[in-house]
Amino acid sequence: MGARSASRAGRIQSLWSGYGEVVRVRLDGGPEPTVILKHVRPPPAAHPRKTRSYEVEGAWYSDWAPRCGPASRVPRCFAHWTDGSEVVFVLEDLDAAGFAGRKRVLGARELDRCLDWLASFHATFLGQTPTGLWEVGTYWHLGTRPEEYARMGDASLKREAPALDAQLRGARFQTLVHGDAKAANFCFPKGDGPVAAVDFQYVGGGPGIRDVAYLLGAWTRTRDIDGRLDRYFTTLRSALRAEHRGQAGALETEWRGLYAVAERDFARFLDGWR
Repeated sequence: MGARSASRAGRIQSLWSGYGEVVRVRLDGGPEPTVILKHVRPPPAAHPRKTRSYEVEGAWYSDWAPRCGPASRVPRCFAHWTDGSEVVFVLEDLDAAGFAGRKRVLGARELDRCLDWLASFHATFLGQTPTGLWEVGTYWHLGTRPEEYARMGDASLKREAPALDAQLRGARFQTLVHGDAKAANFCFPKGDGPVAAVDFQYVGGGPGIRDVAYLLGAWTRTRDIDGRLDRYFTTLRSALRAEHRGQAGALETEWRGLYAVAERDFARFLDGWR
């Protein structure tokens, strides 16, 4: 980072199931006053899917993140390397960059800003092949959750699960999905400007409506789902690249039709996970 010295400024959080930690590092001199260090140290019996998720995150920051604009803001990655099973990311401190707000519960206005981020993100990567990322994004899709599928108690939903998965995987319009677009992974500025997002371990291919259904499924203050979908698709249409604007109507028709499918597919995961 070109600094004279670096010192640990505090732990932000531990990683899931003892896989490491995220800390803030204070720098003396250099262009950045602080950075975020994400240090992954998998346990000896690490799950292959989890270790793969950090490889995906590395590919995301190296090859894909620079394509995101201000409307789908992500942290810059200053450095990324591996040493055996350990992985290190040196990331931009979004708090210092003006995105210090975190929300556990989203109001309608805050939710719309997260939907705007998703719409811009999905428009940016529409039609892209997820090279280096998950072929199918999201942490809950059926192909990576055989144990949860086996434990399902809802027999009707269990029978339906393969067809739900096939509909989502077979969608004509595919993009990159964030894969864990929950409130805690969005960072808010002080004003009403665009939000930023973090945590790209499960980014990969899929119809964008999977992210939308996941985000809206956790939103319980009101249930104006149609209004929220209108907001998302309005932003998506305006964010599409020129070569995709002629397909906007067909894309919206398909993804609106898949909303209930994506919602039920996530319910399938929850049924076996709980």
